[in-house]
Amino acid sequence: MAKASDTASAKKHATVFIDGEAGTTGLEIRQRLASLDRVSVKSIAPDKRKDPKARQALMRDVDLVILCLPDDAAKESVALADGLGAAAPRIIDASTAHRVDPAWVYGFPELTSGHTAAVAAAKRVSNPGCYSTGGIALIRPLVDAGIMPADFPVTVNAVSGYSGGGKAMIETHEAGTASAFELYGLGLGHKHVPELQKYSGLTRRPIFVPSVGNFRQGMLVSLPLHLDALPGRPKVADLVAALRAHYAGAKLVRVIEGDDAASKAGRIEPESLNGTDVMEVRVFGSDVLRQAVLVAKLDNLGKGASGAAVQCMTLMLGL
Repeated sequence: MAKASDTASAKKHATVFIDGEAGTTGLEIRQRLASLDRVSVKSIAPDKRKDPKARQALMRDVDLVILCLPDDAAKESVALADGLGAAAPRIIDASTAHRVDPAWVYGFPELTSGHTAAVAAAKRVSNPGCYSTGGIALIRPLVDAGIMPADFPVTVNAVSGYSGGGKAMIETHEAGTASAFELYGLGLGHKHVPELQKYSGLTRRPIFVPSVGNFRQGMLVSLPLHLDALPGRPKVADLVAALRAHYAGAKLVRVIEGDDAASKAGRIEPESLNGTDVMEVRVFGSDVLRQAVLVAKLDNLGKGASGAAVQCMTLMLGL
């Protein structure tokens, strides 16, 4: 059958296989795809989900596969696709397995001015992590604008709803036995750090401190800065201008100016973008105090996971 590289065919209709569709990310992706009339989802029988031959046969018959699997299982699925040679489908991997692999295109279309085209042309795309999506969105524009040196010591703090924490965490929160709030990853080796560093353009490993709150979904990622520690001693307006220039024309990343309600109140909550694929970035700061905090708000299941996968899919399939 025609593959997604056949532009005329892709514009008419596309077929997708979600390998791991029963998990949180897979279910969210399937729900989003249900609203796209030019996409059909092909599913595997429940008793065949771990059958390599059945999965490979289904891969042969679709234009694109989205992997919603643990890292090792995702690598196995890629090997199955590779075994198809020229008949292999295009792949989006939502696991951590290929996020810093140079052979894969990172699935954050807003990363640089030419990155949307790179995603659209890619055969293999690694879907970003939710935390790193927010951190990269804040840091990369400053590095590209020359406001932040690549070796600047960076600290990123974040809080997420529990839906991103896997089956065990979801069960404890929904059973009412989980803590109201907790920091974690305090060994400083969180799996999102390598991609956060690489795609932010940093040469120095950032400190990343994640946390989870007792709410299902939603996320805030924050970047505190001492303005006088940055070369050129920028003002708050310079940070805003860098973000605005970087995301000019972006549909899913919005730079919110300082006249919004959150900025006036000096406080922000994580849940108002739930159910959307939008990310908002803001700068809270004081030129008098010479300090600023940049904040990204997103749905960890939207632009932070399933929404990002669907965004990349539509680019790759010419939809």
